[in-house]
Amino acid sequence: MMNVEEEVERLKEEIRRLGREQDDGSVKVTFGVLFNDDRCANIFEALVGTLRAAKRRKVLTYDGELLLQGVHDNVEIVLKPSPPAAAAAT
Repeated sequence: MMNVEEEVERLKEEIRRLGREQDDGSVKVTFGVLFNDDRCANIFEALVGTLRAAKRRKVLTYDGELLLQGVHDNVEIVLKPSPPAAAAAT
């Protein structure tokens, strides 16, 4: 079983794969796209829990607390831009 940090990193990869990069470097994807993706379904036992963990770590943002399939399919999940590599190293 993956630990939470690993799951959050995998989630970031999947959002980058499925989402659209914005001008500011963030990546947007809707909950429905993530939830209905076969690869995500195979990776994440509890996608909603992983999203909440990532939100608590300020890795991404979305409106609301608990996302429900169907009801919240159009909610945008925004992966915040990664800090530039040089800044992260200091």
